[in-house]
Amino acid sequence: MTKSNIAAYTLLALSAVAYLALAYATPRIAFTQLLLLYAFVFAAYLYVINHRFSVWHGIAAAMFFRLLFLMATPALSDDYFRFVWDGRLLAAGINPYAQLPSFFVKPDAPQLAGITEALYQNLNSQHYFSVYPPVAQAVFWLSVKLSLASITGSVVVMRLILILAEFGSILLLLRLLRKMALPEKHLLLYALNPLVILELTGNLHFEALMIFFLLVALYQLLYQRVLITGVALGLAIGTKLLPLMFLPFLFRKLGVLKFTVLAAAMALTLVLLFYPLVSLQLLQNIWQSIDLYFQQFEFNASIYYLLRWFGFILTGYNQIAVIGPLLSWVVLVSILALASVKNIGSVRRLAGYMAVALTIYLFLATTVHPWYISTVLALTVLSQFRYAVVWSGLAILTYATYQHTPYKEDLLLVTLEYMLVFLWVMVELYLYRQRRKHSNLKA
Repeated sequence: MTKSNIAAYTLLALSAVAYLALAYATPRIAFTQLLLLYAFVFAAYLYVINHRFSVWHGIAAAMFFRLLFLMATPALSDDYFRFVWDGRLLAAGINPYAQLPSFFVKPDAPQLAGITEALYQNLNSQHYFSVYPPVAQAVFWLSVKLSLASITGSVVVMRLILILAEFGSILLLLRLLRKMALPEKHLLLYALNPLVILELTGNLHFEALMIFFLLVALYQLLYQRVLITGVALGLAIGTKLLPLMFLPFLFRKLGVLKFTVLAAAMALTLVLLFYPLVSLQLLQNIWQSIDLYFQQFEFNASIYYLLRWFGFILTGYNQIAVIGPLLSWVVLVSILALASVKNIGSVRRLAGYMAVALTIYLFLATTVHPWYISTVLALTVLSQFRYAVVWSGLAILTYATYQHTPYKEDLLLVTLEYMLVFLWVMVELYLYRQRRKHSNLKA
């Protein structure tokens, strides 16, 4: 065994200790401790992915790190309380989209098992309708059914499902890399990434399940299995609505006939998923919450914060109600423009443009939570671009917000984060163009 390998295995062993500390002994308010532990595991990650190392040993380490979080209560996010809330409503036969949480804590509200004032007080979403699509809702329901009314039990069930999805995503990335004649080791960029481990497994974010279904769709598309691709894409959208933005690229790649088949399979899947829960009133409720998200929520944004600053200078108050929807339209136009002018011949190229679309969306979004970056990272594993790795290292800075009561963002840290990310993107784009120019000259 070489010195390099000894160092890599030693760093992975020390990383396991650091992950245990992150899982069980690092509250969200302890930003300095969080930053130091994360800096260590990220440095170890960078060392391992840049040295000769067994891919399967890396996969084993990646899964072991995830299993370390199995019994931990999510430390950096309280979203899981809403997951349990929705799951308990479903278990009681109540549609989680139908009423605001406050309805169930009124004196004359129906008494439901597990729907308590104590749980309600822990919700960070008391004043808006559930926005979690039906695949996620099914996991919430299952976690409640198997947990015997225990929040900890529900967390463990959800985490096991997400860990299985992560294992599936890692194996799919391995197969995709092989089919695309790319180095297998690239999958460790995702499998061992500390942000992915901490946010998807540790903090129970359902991007893990969405990424799995999205990778299933890409893998099936390699074999021109359009029907299965449509079903997988429907399941991805049924987990998180985000993959809807990829439809223009799929239309561009497949053409009218094949896309129609894919769209029919996807639509049927979504109808079957949503049918038991959705009515016109419920769609209005969901849309109200999504609209609220774009017009009132703001966190860790980049271009939006600049526009917000100009808005304050020009009008004297926050113009999010105008800027948020406007930026959403800019994202839509940008995606349609990209899909209309670019030739998308291969699945690898398709994955690349999906990553571009999602990156544009995040750069223009009013809210960018750290776990949003995980999908960009998964897609860019299939490319030569590594800006998502850099972004995943810097995104931890956003947790400086929670060391203050009330919460207050450190805009200097946000500026530092995006300056470095934008700089890295520009450098990679320049190098990409230089490689293209060189290859064209040789041809």
